[in-house]
Amino acid sequence: MHTAADTPAQTPVIALFAASARRDALSKRLALACVAPLQAAGAQVMHLDLNDHPLPLYHGDEEAAALAQGSLPAPVVALQQLFAQAHGFLIVTPEYNGSIPPLLKNTLDWCSRANPADPARSGVALYANKPAALMATSPGPLGGMRALFHARDVLGYLNMLVLPQQLAVGRANEAFAEGKLIDERQQKTVTAICQALVSTTRQLGSTP
Repeated sequence: MHTAADTPAQTPVIALFAASARRDALSKRLALACVAPLQAAGAQVMHLDLNDHPLPLYHGDEEAAALAQGSLPAPVVALQQLFAQAHGFLIVTPEYNGSIPPLLKNTLDWCSRANPADPARSGVALYANKPAALMATSPGPLGGMRALFHARDVLGYLNMLVLPQQLAVGRANEAFAEGKLIDERQQKTVTAICQALVSTTRQLGSTP
C-alpha cells in the first residue's frame, strides 16, 4: 500500500479498494485491474485491502464509549487518516441481495463519524466534494448493477461527486486473465473510467 506523504500536490492520490473481505473476491480482481490504468493516467494509487483495517460493526454505544476516552476506535482513526490523504476514490463492490455489502456501508459509516481528537482528518469532510468512481462485479449476468445504484445514493449523501461512468462486470468468475479483463471492451471501459476519475480530480484541484 502506498500513501500520499511524499506526493506532489499536482499528482492526484486515488484511494482504491474492493468492498469485500474475501481473499479471492471478484471485486478484488477488478480493483487490481484498475491499478495500472490509474497509474497510466497520472495518479498515485493508494490500494487498500479492508482486511488490513478491521472495523467493529458500527454501534452508537461503542462510539460513545470510545469518545468518552477521547477518540474513536483506533482502527477507525487509522483508516480515516488514509482516507484523508485521498483526492478521489475508486470503489469496486460486489452485490449482496440486490444492494451493497455491509462491509462497505460499515466502512463508510464509521469513517464519516467526527473524531474530536483529530477533527481535520475525520467526519464527512473526508468525502465532501471528492470525486468517486464506482464499479461492480457479480458471478451473475447483471454484474452487480443494482449495488451500483445504492452505492451512488450513499456516496451522494456523503457529498461526494460520483462520476456518471460506471462498470458492472457480469460472469466475473470467468472475466479475468493475467490481472486484466478478457473482454477488450470492458478493459477499455476500465481505462476510460480511470482516466475520467484522474482528470476530474485534477480539474477540481482539491488537496486533502
